[in-house]
Amino acid sequence: MTTAAAVFFGFLLDCVLGDPERLWHPIMGIGTMISFWKKHLRAWFPDSARGQLWAGAVLWIAVVIPSWLIPAAILYAAGLLHPALAFAIEVLFCWQIFAAKSLKQAALRVYRALRKGDLQEARKYVSWIVGRDTAQLDAVQVTKATVETVAENTSDGVIAPLVFLLLGGAPLGFAYKAVNTLDSMVGYKNEEFLYFGRFSAKMDDVWNFIPARLSGLLFVLCAKPAGLDAKGAWKCFRRDRLQHASPNSAQTESACAGALGVQLAGNAYYFGKLYEKPTLGDAKRPIEPKDIVRTNHLMYVSSAAAVCALCAVRCVIGWRLGW
Repeated sequence: MTTAAAVFFGFLLDCVLGDPERLWHPIMGIGTMISFWKKHLRAWFPDSARGQLWAGAVLWIAVVIPSWLIPAAILYAAGLLHPALAFAIEVLFCWQIFAAKSLKQAALRVYRALRKGDLQEARKYVSWIVGRDTAQLDAVQVTKATVETVAENTSDGVIAPLVFLLLGGAPLGFAYKAVNTLDSMVGYKNEEFLYFGRFSAKMDDVWNFIPARLSGLLFVLCAKPAGLDAKGAWKCFRRDRLQHASPNSAQTESACAGALGVQLAGNAYYFGKLYEKPTLGDAKRPIEPKDIVRTNHLMYVSSAAAVCALCAVRCVIGWRLGW
């Protein structure tokens, strides 16, 4: 039950405080590890497809294992001193793992720039949260990119961490964040990372397989409480959730598109190359900047519902099994 309580209070802290900008964040440490091993492993292994595949697999192990082991050791040592200290540290860790408020704030920067009519500023802010090229995006494309990012990262930043936190506490939560950060840093199908980042990309697909689908279903279930179209969310989720090449990214995006009654996705440029992607949802109306706010609201309603429900389930299971 202490794990569920730590997760619950950690989520509350994230909702209220977000990520303090002036404090060092553990995810920065994970990023530093990735950069260190990336540089050395690419030099140590042969510069061939097979060699870079092996280098990428070793990178994944070299980052994910310490990301689990270090917080596990800290919590174990704290528990030897006092259980209350271990609980307080786990609450702190859970707070650092969730990313709901930072995601909301990043999206609102784009929204405010669009409301001012400052497209250049909106492009700058959206470039901070998406992987696609943003220099030539118009206002509609910037809005779509922001909505898609909030929808997809509801899974990556809240629901998936929640699942792994409840399964294995903060150590497994940090291991998940390492998996996700590896994918965001090296999991690209470009010339540089096609082979080196493949293992990280595939493992991200595996770890997110269930959380992404759970997140999509949560969007459907929470669309009506969030003031959106639940029937449209269910229709588009069933029809479009497997439209992307990634098995996971369209799960939440399709449900979000249906809930809003807009069309998302479509072709986009990455690293100067055009990638043709199918659209998600039905264009019942043109997308507008206010849809960024609506998506933020859907994200929070879905996240709060998931935290309350899954923490309660964890408490019941823990009580029955004597955890």
